[in-house]
Amino acid sequence: MRKYRTILFVVVLGLISLTSCQKVIHVDLSSSAPQLVIQGNIYDQPGPFEVTVSKTVNFDALNVYPAVTNATVSISDDAGNTEVLSQGIAGTYFTATIQGVPGRTYKLTVVVDGKTYTASSTMHQATTIDTTYFKEAQFGGMKLVAINFINISGTENYYRVIHFLNGKQATSFSVFSENASITDTISYSFNATNITPTVTQPKLEKGDKIDVWLECLDKGVFDYFRTANSEGGQNASPANPVSNITNGALGYFNACPVRKVQIIYQ
Repeated sequence: MRKYRTILFVVVLGLISLTSCQKVIHVDLSSSAPQLVIQGNIYDQPGPFEVTVSKTVNFDALNVYPAVTNATVSISDDAGNTEVLSQGIAGTYFTATIQGVPGRTYKLTVVVDGKTYTASSTMHQATTIDTTYFKEAQFGGMKLVAINFINISGTENYYRVIHFLNGKQATSFSVFSENASITDTISYSFNATNITPTVTQPKLEKGDKIDVWLECLDKGVFDYFRTANSEGGQNASPANPVSNITNGALGYFNACPVRKVQIIYQ
């Protein structure tokens, strides 16, 4: 198993002093045209599901992405179901009827200012989480959360694990692939106290609730998250990972089964 993390490097440009007088060198920082960012998930769980549509900003602007409120967003599947999503909060579009069914392929269509963006994702069969428990890390003495789950044989399987500590979702995540000639059990463990790249709870406290989501991805979505940054791909930028959305849009569309478990630290 492997974890994939991408570290975002920021180049800081400073003022340059020359000889006896101070001369400010003005560097032309060319700005890039805003790009569309589309992010959507559909699960084999009760909806509604949501798709967010926004635009990027320049690297020196605040990390707030303007919502796109004039999009037409629809999701269809290969069983003949189609739904046009309704906008709730600005830039967020919600389903009402369409459901996630393993084995079906889903297509997302987003139209903005006359330009059409599409993505497709196939929902694989769900795996099974056998057990969830705490284990001691090999070094440092910290407690890790561990899960055992079934890896289905005969195909390359792609997984994403995300977790929540006391209801707060961690921005870091893990993606990995497994191939097996026979059905076997995979063991995976992680440090649940790492909530963000800069915030770590000192240790697990009695009563802490850890929710774990195990997603079974298709290859296109796996490639997105594999190259995503430690923000979980939520903050897309022109340097961000390979998208499965056409026409130059950033982001991803993910149709996958998800299994959820909760464990409480005693």
